[in-house]
Amino acid sequence: MSEYTVADHLLDRLAEVGVRHLFGVPGDFTLGFLDHVEAHPLIEWVGCANELGAGYAADGYARLNGFAALSTTFGVGELSAINAVAGSFAEHVPVLHVVGAPTTATQAAGRATHHSLGDGDFAHFARMTAEVTAVQAVLSGADSAATSTAEIDRVITATRDRRLPGYLVIPADVSELAAERATGPLPEHPSITDPAVLDRFRSAVAERLASARSIAALADILVARLDAQDALHRLLSEGVRHATLLWGRRVVDESAAAYLGSYLGTASDTAVRTVIEDSDVLVMAGVQFTDLTSGFFSQHIDLGRTIDIRGESTRIADERFEPLAMADALDAVTAAVIDAHAHLQLVHPATPNVAAEAGREAALDARLSQATLWQQVTAFLRAGDTVLADQGTSFYGIAGHRLPHDVTLIGQPLWASIGFTLPALLGAALARPERRPVLLIGDGAAQLTIAELGTILRHRIPAIIVVVDNAGYAVERVIHGLQEEYNDIARWDWVALMRAMDPAGTAHGERVDSVGALAAALAAAREADGLTLIQAVTPAGDVPPVLRAVAAAAAAANRPAAATTTAR
Repeated sequence: MSEYTVADHLLDRLAEVGVRHLFGVPGDFTLGFLDHVEAHPLIEWVGCANELGAGYAADGYARLNGFAALSTTFGVGELSAINAVAGSFAEHVPVLHVVGAPTTATQAAGRATHHSLGDGDFAHFARMTAEVTAVQAVLSGADSAATSTAEIDRVITATRDRRLPGYLVIPADVSELAAERATGPLPEHPSITDPAVLDRFRSAVAERLASARSIAALADILVARLDAQDALHRLLSEGVRHATLLWGRRVVDESAAAYLGSYLGTASDTAVRTVIEDSDVLVMAGVQFTDLTSGFFSQHIDLGRTIDIRGESTRIADERFEPLAMADALDAVTAAVIDAHAHLQLVHPATPNVAAEAGREAALDARLSQATLWQQVTAFLRAGDTVLADQGTSFYGIAGHRLPHDVTLIGQPLWASIGFTLPALLGAALARPERRPVLLIGDGAAQLTIAELGTILRHRIPAIIVVVDNAGYAVERVIHGLQEEYNDIARWDWVALMRAMDPAGTAHGERVDSVGALAAALAAAREADGLTLIQAVTPAGDVPPVLRAVAAAAAAANRPAAATTTAR
C-alpha cells in the first residue's frame, strides 16, 4: 500500500482536524478503505457492535474533541446510523459520515446489488441523508482524483466550520485512485465579525447598561459548540448573576458565587426565575429554548430587555447586529459591564455559594429513592469527571443538583434519543482519556444500546456506570400510562449481563438498593482501575421533582386540545 490514494488523503485531512479515532462497522464496500485506516499512523479504528452505536460514539467524541468521523457501508449500514447523524444535526455536533459504496461500474450497471433497493437507483440513501446533514458529496469514478480530494476538503471544512454533520460517499474504486499529497492545510475558519458592526454594538450595550441597575446572564449549549466559553467566563467572572438551561450546564462553573442554578421556565426555582425574568438587562448567550429545557416553552422573558447573542448575530430588543461572532459580542458586553461596574448589582467572586454547599446527608440503611440516589451520585462526582446523563430519569435527576467545578455534562435533551449516552461514553472517553467517564442511565434506555458495553470493555475504559433499575420507562409513565403495560420492559440482571460481556474479568458489578450500599459502591468504583457497573434499584413510581414538573408540562402539551405555544 505504498501508493498514495484518495483514501489516504481523506484520512490525512481527518487527522488534520484532530480526529484520532474512526468509529464504525465494516462492510464489504468499506474493507479496502479500512486497510488504509489500519495503516494510518495517527487514526485508530474503533469497531462497534452496530452502526447506531458507532454513530452515537462519534457524536460523544465530537462533543469533547470538536470533530469526529463515522464509517459505515452503503445502504443498510448508513441507514442504521442515520438516527445518530440526525441527533448530531439537531444538537450542532460536527460528525463526518463516510459511506463506502459499490464501485462506479457496479452502480452504472444498475443491477440488483446487495444493500440497495434493487431498482438500480443508488442515490436513494444520499437523498435521505441530505435532510440531516449540512454538506454532502457523492464521489464518482468519472471524477479525477484531484476533483475527489477537493470535494473531501470542501466537506470536511464545511462540517468543521458549520458545526454540523457532513456526508461523504466514496465508491470502493474511487477510494483507491492515486492522488497527490496536499501541499497546504485546509482553509482556516473565516473571520465573522464586521468591525463596524462591533463598534455599533459596543455603543448600544453601553447605552443599555447606563440606565440599568441589575444584570443577569442565561447561557446555553451553543456557547460550547461555538468555542465561546472563555469569553463567557470573562463576563461571568465580573460577578454577573447567571443561570443555564439544562442543555448548557457544561458551559459554566456551577460552584461560582454568582451561579443561580438551572432555568426551566415555570418549573424553575423561584430564586432563579426571579433574577432571570426580572433583571433590567438579561444577556442570553447561545440560548435555544426547547420544550424539554423550558418547561414546554413556559419561559417569560421580555425581549425588550435582552441582549440575545447568537452564533453570528446579536439582537438588543428589536435592533440586529450582524455579522458578529459570539465571542466578540460577549467580550464587548464584558467591557461595558466593567465600565458600568459602580452602579450594577454584581456578586463578589469570594461570596460563598450557600446553595452549592448544602448538605446531602441520608440514613445509610434507608432504601434508595430518586432523591437519595441523585444526592449520593452528585456528592460522589469530582473535578475532571465527564458525566453522561441519559434523557429521562437520569438527566432530570441530576438536574436538581449542582455539579462540582470542571465536571463536563453530556446529555441530549433536544433529539432525546434514549440510549444515546452509553455508546457516547465510548467516544467521549477516547476523546478525553484523562477524564473519568461516569454514565447515568435508566434500565429502559440501556436496553436499547447495551451491545456497546462490550465495546467499552474491549477498550478497557475505566467507566463508572449507574443503571437506574426502576422497572421500565419512568419518564413515559409519569407523562401518561403510569400502570400501562406499554411502559414495562423485560427485567434484566445487569450485573450478570456485564460479567457475560467481560470474560477476562476486568470489570466489577454490584446491585444496590440502599443509600449505604450505593455510597460504598461508588467509593470503591472511584478507586478501581477497570469498569464498574452499579445496578441501583429504586421504586418504579418514584421520579425526580424536576422530571415530574417537566412531565406534567409534557402531558398538557400532548393533549389534543392543547393550544400551540411559541418558543419565546
